[in-house]
Amino acid sequence: MAEKPQSGDRQGAEDRSADAERLRSLEERIAALTPKPRVPGPMGKYEQANLAWRMVIELVTGLGLGGVLGYGLDYLLGTMPLMMIVFIFLGLAAGIKTMMRTASELDRKSGESPDRDERD
Repeated sequence: MAEKPQSGDRQGAEDRSADAERLRSLEERIAALTPKPRVPGPMGKYEQANLAWRMVIELVTGLGLGGVLGYGLDYLLGTMPLMMIVFIFLGLAAGIKTMMRTASELDRKSGESPDRDERD
């Protein structure tokens, strides 16, 4: 025997749709109040200069360490200019590799390049 839908079932469906509407409204209000993630802005002039000096120091440090290590090995082994030349080139390669890593880090961090002066 088939049961007839009672008025309570219809009332339950209306309550569920009202609850769903209230839930959507609440989600929209929460989304409006939730702070959006900030995108990093373009780098300032001082940050760019700081990064340029960092890259220069990395290159010079690689050359210097390579020269010192090569000179030390030449002194110990008695092969006066050979190891120093080899290690200077290895230090140059290491310095360039470190500089390139820093440059790729710059690409990840920077936003749009600042075309205008910061005083605007």
